[in-house]
Amino acid sequence: MTRTISLRALLLATAVAAAPAAMAETPADMLVVAAQVDDIISLDPAQSFEFSGNDVGWNLYDRLVDFDPLDLEAGLQPSLAESWEVSEDGTTVTLTMREGVTFHSGNPVRAEDAAWSLQRVVKLDLSPAFIFTQFGFTPDNVEERIRAEGNQVILELDQPYALSFVLNCLASNSGGIVDKETVLANGGEDDLGNAWLSTNSAGSGPYTLTAWRPNEQVQLQAYEDYWGGAPEMKRVVVRHVQESSAQRLLLERGDVDVARNLSPNDVQGLAGNDALTVTSEPRGRILYMGLSQEDPLLQQPQVVEAIKHLVDYQGMADSFLEGQWIVHQNIIPAGYLGSTDENPWSLDVEKARELLAEAGVTSGTLRTVVRDIREYVDVAQTLQASFAEAGLTLEIQQMTGAQVLDAYRARQVPIFIGEWGPDYADPNTNVSTFAVNPDNSPEARHSQLAWRNSWAVPDDLAEKVAAAVVENDTETRSQMYLDIQSQYREIAPIVPMFQRVEQAGMQANVQNWSAGGSVASVSYRQVVKGE
Repeated sequence: MTRTISLRALLLATAVAAAPAAMAETPADMLVVAAQVDDIISLDPAQSFEFSGNDVGWNLYDRLVDFDPLDLEAGLQPSLAESWEVSEDGTTVTLTMREGVTFHSGNPVRAEDAAWSLQRVVKLDLSPAFIFTQFGFTPDNVEERIRAEGNQVILELDQPYALSFVLNCLASNSGGIVDKETVLANGGEDDLGNAWLSTNSAGSGPYTLTAWRPNEQVQLQAYEDYWGGAPEMKRVVVRHVQESSAQRLLLERGDVDVARNLSPNDVQGLAGNDALTVTSEPRGRILYMGLSQEDPLLQQPQVVEAIKHLVDYQGMADSFLEGQWIVHQNIIPAGYLGSTDENPWSLDVEKARELLAEAGVTSGTLRTVVRDIREYVDVAQTLQASFAEAGLTLEIQQMTGAQVLDAYRARQVPIFIGEWGPDYADPNTNVSTFAVNPDNSPEARHSQLAWRNSWAVPDDLAEKVAAAVVENDTETRSQMYLDIQSQYREIAPIVPMFQRVEQAGMQANVQNWSAGGSVASVSYRQVVKGE
């Protein structure tokens, strides 16, 4: 759950301050959020794979199992499925649907809708498809192995898995259940409604989509017949506001209720203002640097290792990232099974020069492509300075979030600087994308970060990942992930640097805000405004 503490704390800060003399106020039943939402590409849960898109989808759609936004530590809870059981051999999971739930259209939520929703994720084979194909589901077999029988959804897995692993995948954004009849009526069979769902919604969640204007705003309307109770906030408007200073100004003027992308300086600037608060919430997001193995210079192991010593990790964490990022050089976020705080790298230009000399490199030019967000650009510029000390030139190209992601997914980015957030609350969510790449060919078009960076993961490392996901003993499984990360740190060209702590500035009357912690996305249905 969100915790609010002092601004003086090193990692998590809260500040309060006096309101401006003349302050606007949003309606009591309306929540206005300022955030950077230019990364949204699609709102279809079978395609959406961006932070902002997932935030929207989390409120439009229900999943078979879910998290309570007011008690994230409680773990998975029943949602559209009220119960589940596993066969003796561990290969069949049966989920029983909750009765009396309706989609926004008024259609009943059926087991048939749930099975079809999961099937279409596999059949469309877009970025999130791997979340379900890792259980052996394919476009050819998915109708048989994910099916509805009466009021139950049956999943036949290719082998026994830890139940928590299966349920965590069902609780991912791509597990959002869509209204089959409405989707087919609007989208047709050819694309299973993908084009239509990219800009429309057909869910059963607490909110309906009323408008999405790319790079401008998202508007949501409360679903009054929501099975979990009608939300207090009848309308939610998320405004795209790129700059932290602009978000802070809107917050201080009372034009927005929540500002989600404040810089450390702007957070500190709110200190002493009684009308505002700042909440801090650890997130599972990792800020990392991907070194494409298609670049001849980056193909050399000594160069990759040298670059790991050209990052001023602590310097950045203690300056422009202060309070919002902590040094974390591992692929599993803190708070997850198998996480570790071992951080072996530090800024060491001399060491980097020695490694480059071993590789016969005395100079060279590299290019990074970054989303035009302050912290990403600041990280890139800091790297540019330390690269120069070692004789390397780093060219920085800025793009919008969607442009960067399109290029990255096409393997056209030599050095990528950006975030990765967990897709489900299990260590495999990160390990399977940072350290698995079943087919490194350009035409494979996998969503794994290893593929995007053209890294052919060694077979022995991939085998360790596969073994860990089926291990049921918790202590043994945890040690397996520690061993995986130890090997990963030694060889991988994808470099974790920091873990995010989200600080949100908000009006003092906003209560029950949750950004989703490290396991979920933002939720609006529990938010209320006090006096």
